[in-house]
Amino acid sequence: MNGLFSRHSNCSLFGRFCRSSLGNLSIPRWVQMKMDFPNVEPLSSEQNNNSSKNDEIDVNSNMNANPQKTHQGSMRRSIPSPITSAKANTAADNRAMRRIIAEDPEWSLATVPLLAELCVTHVVGNFADHPKLDELLPKYKTKVLEKISVDLPLRVVAHLVTDEGYWQRRSKARWKVCDVSKYGGSWKRMFFERHLEHMVEHYVPESTDTAEMIGTLPLASPYVRHLNIRQLLPPVKEEPSKAKDDTSDTASDAGSDWEAPHMDHFDFMPVIQRLPSLESFQVTYGVQDCGMNFEWNLFQFTQRDCLGLSKSIRASTSLTSFQLHRSKVDDDKARVLISHLLDHPSLVELDLSHNVIGDSGARGIGKLLNGHSQLVRLNLSNNKIRSMGGAAIGHALKKNTTLRELNLGLNRLGDEGGQALCKALKENTTLDHVILTSNELSEPTAAAMAQVAIHNTTLRKVNLSCNTLGQVSRNSEEE
Repeated sequence: MNGLFSRHSNCSLFGRFCRSSLGNLSIPRWVQMKMDFPNVEPLSSEQNNNSSKNDEIDVNSNMNANPQKTHQGSMRRSIPSPITSAKANTAADNRAMRRIIAEDPEWSLATVPLLAELCVTHVVGNFADHPKLDELLPKYKTKVLEKISVDLPLRVVAHLVTDEGYWQRRSKARWKVCDVSKYGGSWKRMFFERHLEHMVEHYVPESTDTAEMIGTLPLASPYVRHLNIRQLLPPVKEEPSKAKDDTSDTASDAGSDWEAPHMDHFDFMPVIQRLPSLESFQVTYGVQDCGMNFEWNLFQFTQRDCLGLSKSIRASTSLTSFQLHRSKVDDDKARVLISHLLDHPSLVELDLSHNVIGDSGARGIGKLLNGHSQLVRLNLSNNKIRSMGGAAIGHALKKNTTLRELNLGLNRLGDEGGQALCKALKENTTLDHVILTSNELSEPTAAAMAQVAIHNTTLRKVNLSCNTLGQVSRNSEEE
């Protein structure tokens, strides 16, 4: 026994020294035993069980034979095994003893984010107040663009964010249907064009605050190429209050006894002036989905509207296409509009279809075609142009050298106007497509058009459908 303890005397002293130095700190039992008996080799679970059984057998068999050895064996058994199993106790492995095991069993190194991820999260969370994008490395810039909100103010992201993926997310979050092919494949252009269109279409004169639109225009101007305004709201009118004692039904039977004031719509001049890249502009003076609130005044295109719109179109030197349809444009308004379009530097397409333009307005259009424009396509379908207007347009076509497509369908030219146009087409050398559908044309015009087909070498398409160009015989009807 003395030999056993003398062999570990130094280690025992070291263990007691550590315990006295550490004070009242709680040290695991296996650590204390390791400090006391560092040279004791750990036993496996099977060896430990077998040794215990063998010790019991040896003690029972040799207790009477050798009491001194029995006493030493009891002392040896009184020393507990520091480690019962290498698999059950991680202390058997020196490498495992160096690990710090947390008290939380769910804790893992994987739950600790990287410093770079923390920085990205911070940049995303404070992007509205402190936008940082160009200063980041490409891989972190991509992560920031994927995480920033689609509700950030436009003043923050309009010029800073050029990534199409962000504008795609923002567009799809706002609109269910997004056909980017109509916008040259650019999601950013689509967003700003539709955003500006929405603001104009829901603008109520004398009621809507213009501060938001004025602040948006500098942000949207570099990206807007096309505007399609489908409706324009009039000012809100207030019906005068009726007398309280008026309970008769006379007023309701006769209709309203007061006339609504002239309604002027949105003024495009401040918008057009701030869109230097605008190329195409379509507008309709009317209200969509008015339902039971329908009134003709909702579709009134006033003289002041016409004058303001005409000045706006003239001021846009980059505009190539202008379309004003379904707006009840009459002769007077058409002449005002044409007077501002004379010698426009860039306009090549004009669409005034589905209006009420007559012969007087057609004469003004003829003046525009007579060397005062660069028009390539002209659409005047579904108006009220008769023979005099057709003759005025035909006279202008004799000298015109730019127009390639002319649409006069759904008018009332008659044979007189049709023949005047055919006479002009014999001399014109630029037109290649003419549409004269539903114009009350008959055999004389058909004969004149046959002469055009002989002499004109540039004309490729002529549409004369929905006219009575010849009588059908009874035999052909019976067949």
